Amino acid sequence: MHSIQDRLPVSIIIANYNYAQFVSRAIDSALEQSYGNVEVIVVDDASTDHSAEVIASCGPRIKPCMKKANGGHGAAFNTGFEASRGAIVLFLDVDDYLYPNAVSEIVARWDDETAQMQFRLHIVDQCEHVSDVFPPPEVPFDSGDVTPQLLRRARYQTTVTSGLAFARSALERIMPVPEQEFRQGGDGYLVTLAPLYGKVKSIDTCLGAYRMHGNNHSTFSEKLGQRARWRVEHDFHRLQALAHQAGDIGLEVPPDANLRDPTHIEERLASLCVDSQRHPVAEDSRLSLAAAGAAASMEMNVSLRRRAMLAAWFLSVGLLPRRMAQAVLSWKLVASSRPAFLTRISKTIRYVTG
Repeated sequence: MHSIQDRLPVSIIIANYNYAQFVSRAIDSALEQSYGNVEVIVVDDASTDHSAEVIASCGPRIKPCMKKANGGHGAAFNTGFEASRGAIVLFLDVDDYLYPNAVSEIVARWDDETAQMQFRLHIVDQCEHVSDVFPPPEVPFDSGDVTPQLLRRARYQTTVTSGLAFARSALERIMPVPEQEFRQGGDGYLVTLAPLYGKVKSIDTCLGAYRMHGNNHSTFSEKLGQRARWRVEHDFHRLQALAHQAGDIGLEVPPDANLRDPTHIEERLASLCVDSQRHPVAEDSRLSLAAAGAAASMEMNVSLRRRAMLAAWFLSVGLLPRRMAQAVLSWKLVASSRPAFLTRISKTIRYVTG
């Protein structure tokens, strides 16, 4: 292991904006790694709270990058990567944290063909109580050469920022992140392009914690339409970046690849159904999206029962009266909106169809 440590320096880049209450936990988790050759870089994206004081208190154990103007997620990634030296690079969201064995487990499985490694995370609340696993254990990661899936539907089964590690050699081919298009969701850009330059490896154990709280971008459940529009537009930016990058290496991405992706279609259907006036694709109809979603569901890498249930869900949203369709959408996309009996049923279905 010592020879591997000498050969593979690792960088953990923590991007912070106004999360002074979480930044110490994230930094400590990076500094407490059992692996020896780790540098910790903290990018503060012009916070207006007391983040600067918390970061300064860490002294020389970390490399601070204090930005004077707020640039967003992608810009923070760019700043941190430019300051880093690691052969393996992790981007840790400041409200999440890693377990002490995370980097050791990653390095132990790393090889020269790896462009990206992904691992599961415990879902925790603000008090760090574990409530679940993300992605759910019954949803298998996609591993190996995922380029065919990217070229077909512009997505594969991966995870969020804090559950990822990248080869520097791959990042050098795709960075900097376009900062305007990826002010939020910079990880979406990285996971879409990095696999063009190597294999994706997966670890099914939890190596860190994904904190859910009221201020997460990913949890503004009371604004379902806004969330759906953002995700649809984010997918369009990812598709555009993928098409450009793939073209550079002689590959072609079909312009309608998103319409083979159940996750994209789900959000696009939500956007149209909840707030059709602000939906970004004028030619969409509920029925056409539902049919595309049902077809795409049957190609997913999950059990047949789960595929069939998702296909039926898409068709129900496409065919039901709008008010009923909105309720069905909300029950799936926003757990807190479900009636109690549906919550019980969904938990049973989750394990039966896993």
